[in-house]
Amino acid sequence: MSDNEPVPGSGDAAVQAAASRAAVTGARNLPQFDDLPIPADTANLRSGPSLHDACLALLPLVGVWRGEGEVVYPTIDGPFRYGQQITFAHDGRPFLYYEARAWLLDENGGVIRQAARESGFWRPQPDDTIEVLLTHNTGIVELYYGKPRNQTSWEISTDAVVRTATAKDVTAAQRLYGIVNNGDLAYVEERAMVGQPLQPHTSAHLKRIVG
Repeated sequence: MSDNEPVPGSGDAAVQAAASRAAVTGARNLPQFDDLPIPADTANLRSGPSLHDACLALLPLVGVWRGEGEVVYPTIDGPFRYGQQITFAHDGRPFLYYEARAWLLDENGGVIRQAARESGFWRPQPDDTIEVLLTHNTGIVELYYGKPRNQTSWEISTDAVVRTATAKDVTAAQRLYGIVNNGDLAYVEERAMVGQPLQPHTSAHLKRIVG
């Protein structure tokens, strides 16, 4: 059997694993304000507004994910471990809200300090193109374009990078996100910055904690 052939019974195992996760995460959602006069963001497809049809290709991403990753680059000592939480949420309109927070970890998994933050929007288009706008706490704004590679993976690359006067010299980036291991979220990012060519920078493996 080749590596690309399905494993007998793997579909049933995936369904059972999803049901087991949902018993823990299915009742959780983002904090809500009861007096908000418009639809609140939801990271749980079981509650809140219905997901817009335009976002169906991004449906597996909706949720809150938490886990660990690794950061490397020629200009830093390393590799370094980091923890991260990523949120993909929606309010019923044709885009997903995205937020990521990271924190550096020591060799024992203890938190050293807060690290990178970014937020933005994933905007799927009728031709399957995905427009992604990200703003970083480091003074960088990035515009990505990409497409789904299949039903459970998405690849995006920068079309434009805007920097403040005090930001690092970032010139390009690309990312690949995928649903792996019966429902976990993993990604890898390559980045060109501070005079270095595009090359691996961060990667992480996250488990669903909401949705």
